[in-house]
Amino acid sequence: MTSLERLFGERNRFQELEPLGIIDIGSNSIRLVVYEGAVRAPTPLFNEKVLCGLGRSLASTGHLGEESVERALAALSRFHSIARLLGVKNVRAFATAAVRDADNGPDFILRAEKACGTQVEVLSGEKEARLVAQGILMGFIDADGLAGDLGGGSLELIELSKHKLQEAVTLPVGGLRLIDATGAKIEKAQQLIDDAMGKVTWLSDGKDRPFYAVGGSWRALAHLHMQQMNYPLHVTHGYAIPTAEAILFCEMVRKSKKLTAMPGIEKLARARREVLPYGALVLERLLKTVQPREVIFSVFGIREGLLFSLLPEHERRKDPLLSFCAEYASLRSRSVEHAWELCSWTDRIFEPPGPPETAEERRLRHAACLISDIGWRSHPDYRGEQSLNLLAHSAMAGIDHPGRVFLALAIYYRHAGASQANPEDLSERLKAIVPKRLLKRARIVGAAIRTAHMLSIGVAGVIDETPLSYEGDKLVLTIPRAHAGMDGERLRRRFEVLAQLLERKAEVRLTR
Repeated sequence: MTSLERLFGERNRFQELEPLGIIDIGSNSIRLVVYEGAVRAPTPLFNEKVLCGLGRSLASTGHLGEESVERALAALSRFHSIARLLGVKNVRAFATAAVRDADNGPDFILRAEKACGTQVEVLSGEKEARLVAQGILMGFIDADGLAGDLGGGSLELIELSKHKLQEAVTLPVGGLRLIDATGAKIEKAQQLIDDAMGKVTWLSDGKDRPFYAVGGSWRALAHLHMQQMNYPLHVTHGYAIPTAEAILFCEMVRKSKKLTAMPGIEKLARARREVLPYGALVLERLLKTVQPREVIFSVFGIREGLLFSLLPEHERRKDPLLSFCAEYASLRSRSVEHAWELCSWTDRIFEPPGPPETAEERRLRHAACLISDIGWRSHPDYRGEQSLNLLAHSAMAGIDHPGRVFLALAIYYRHAGASQANPEDLSERLKAIVPKRLLKRARIVGAAIRTAHMLSIGVAGVIDETPLSYEGDKLVLTIPRAHAGMDGERLRRRFEVLAQLLERKAEVRLTR
């Protein structure tokens, strides 16, 4: 048994996948992430970051500062030991803008490779931008717009059109570089940013499309905005802000004389707080130039882009949300086969003359079916609430925040019943994230799954033989003789709740 098997207790899982470590040597931070393997829905097994500030003095001296270099080498040495302890044989390492542009960058790379025990690739600006775009493709469905990754040394911008990568550019306007170039006088930074962006002729192509924001400074802005809005979900990935609102917030952060008084700022490292106003200024000027429809924050970036680039084509084509849910089901539910049967069984509810369903709603319903049994090990009295909290804050990709809350609600109702009151920790603010149409659908989907589990007890091969159908004003559940013993009062009560939500009369039909 390897170290990872002992640590995470998934022997069969780690026999199937080869863990992959990625070391990201950025201009501000250095990070090691160990993923369970090269799969469509990657799960980090280990994640550690050290803020070294390699690019802190680059603009004024052209060199990586010696103190920052020593901190970086110490972090890389620790990362090497961690990878060895975890038994990770495949480690990829890359460096970005600060190392790429520094006079002593080649010397640092020699020392860094010795410290971390693997070759370090110095990425070109264009390759960095393309890996960022691939990270967006890893984390979102049909991403279409502009993506930007703000680091300490540079800003990478790239246009995405569905699965095609278009124009790309790297600009020297990272937070640390701006601090150094302006002598920490933020009023001088705007001209540098505008001059750099003014040379990019295709930025207007992002107008009225989403802008995907990547990078630690911008994620920190998202967290602060959540605090200011008293937002009920503290999940950065997929968090969206309308452009006009994002510009106003960036202006407020940039102009703030008492940044330390902002709610949530105490959770940010001091090194992150230092660059935050500059990150806000870059985003503000970018949004005013591009005029996108909204800003969508992503926790998927260059590291996930590298992982995406290693996937075979058939893995890349998979849906990230359904891949995550299927994987989650294989780890935590009693029967993955039954979960897939639920997808087909509930299809009948939304076929004519049932409620209409968009392609995205169908996708969310299938996701709910796949994860419907992940709470079975919990105490019966708390399965609904625990499943809700787990799913609302899980590491799902390929889903926006309303969809995330829909899934959490659907599985809550699967356990607690669609007629039950909402759990105490589900506030009105959380429900406000979800359109009324999705709220009603969550009750329907939850009631359908609740009925199916009472009929099959989570065992595969039962609901496939007990179809649903519409006949006039009736919703009919047909149970063949082989499964007639599964009929009973509790099943009928649950089925009646489902029928009522569909505005139909319930009929259970036993056949010979």
